[in-house]
Order: sequence, then C-alpha cells, then structure tokens
Amino acid sequence: MKLIIDHKSPIPLHVQAERLIRELIKEPEYQAGKLLPNEVDLAKKLAISRTTLRQAINTLVNEELLTRKKKVGTKVAHEKISSKSMNWLSFSQEMKARGIPIKNYELHVSWVYPEEYVANFFEIKTDKKILKMERLRGSSEEAFVYFISYFHPRIGLTGDEDFKLPLYEMLENEHSSIAILSKEEISARVADKNLAAKLEIEPGSPILFRKRFVYDQGERPMEYNLGYYKADSFVYTVESRRTI
Repeated sequence: MKLIIDHKSPIPLHVQAERLIRELIKEPEYQAGKLLPNEVDLAKKLAISRTTLRQAINTLVNEELLTRKKKVGTKVAHEKISSKSMNWLSFSQEMKARGIPIKNYELHVSWVYPEEYVANFFEIKTDKKILKMERLRGSSEEAFVYFISYFHPRIGLTGDEDFKLPLYEMLENEHSSIAILSKEEISARVADKNLAAKLEIEPGSPILFRKRFVYDQGERPMEYNLGYYKADSFVYTVESRRTI
C-alpha cells in the first residue's frame, strides 16, 4: 500500500499517521510477524517528525495492536481474547429495562467551542461550535448521574430537539444517525465542589466516571459522552458472553 500523508489536510498529522499504520498492519506480511519499517525511515517517507510518528505508534501500542521491543523493532501484536459487552443502551433504555422511572433534574443545551480532546475525537477544528447537552438524571427519589454529551456537527442537531426522549432513538428517527458502536472507559474519581453540589454528596466523595465514545453506522464519531455516577446509588454492570 502507498504510504502518503496529506500535509494540507485539517486532520492532524499524527491522526493521519495512526490511520495509515492501522491499515498497514492489516497487510498479510505484517500479520505474519514482519517488523514495521523503522521509525527513522518511516518518518522520512511520510515527511513528518519522529515525535509525530511516535505519537501515532504509541496509540496503537497502548491499544495492544502493536508491540515494541528495544533494539528489535515494532510489529503486530498477537491476537488476544477480547471480553466485550454484548449489548449497550441509552441511559433511558437501561433504566426502563430495570423498571426504574427516570426523572430529569436538569437539562441544558448550549453551543460551545470544543476542547481539543473533543475536537480530536470528532476530527474537527476547535473554532467551530458544537452542541453540548448537560443532564442531571436519576430516580424519583434522587439524582444519581450527571451527563455531559458533545455531538458531531455532521448530525445536524439544531438544539430544538426534544432531548427528554431516549437519545439514540431521537437521533435515529429525526436525523437518521444510528448509533452502532460504543467504546467505554470506566474509572474511579472523587467529586469536586460542582459535582458534589449536583449529586448532593460531600466534596471528595467517590464517584464512578465513564467516558463513552459513540460511532454511527459508518463507524464515524457521533457523540462524546461523559458520565459521573453517584457511587452509593449506582452499580455499572458489564455482561460478556463467551462464543464457542
């Protein structure tokens, strides 16, 4: 395959390099264990710095798609058994399945300039406003989760949509944007003053933090979602099924 980067593209060079390497390592010769071209030669061929190239390679190493050995080189990692949730739903659908009526305590929609990490996920510039939705939600007794969602401008949201509807159903029905793939990162955090006030807990209390990266039917990024869950009121369950 041709190793070419478009230096006039608005897509960052390290992102282009990452995509290029993702395609390169699908080639049979690299799947068979052949070492990737060394960083000096590859960076020179792509006309980018070694730092930029290393940023792309490090991403794939962190995803365990590549392995790197000092004085040996970089090559495709051996395939590992993957444990993934077999199903995911919108929050409304999750709670409906558990028989819990949902209440919106707060719902705010605004247009904001994206932070760099959001813009990088959407592969857009930071000088164009995108829709941001904030929701404080929970049961009739208490609020136990605070969501922040950012949406790709490609979807065509106006801000006048009824965001009280199940989100992914609304996006599909009104904008033909179908959520197909979800990738999640879950970690523990402590609540700052703002989160503590919203969730009615003490500052410094433990919370469950979830990042959700949602992709459409073309596997293009459509939503960047942050969820802050009250730890003593919510259990996050992941179901994995073994295929035999």
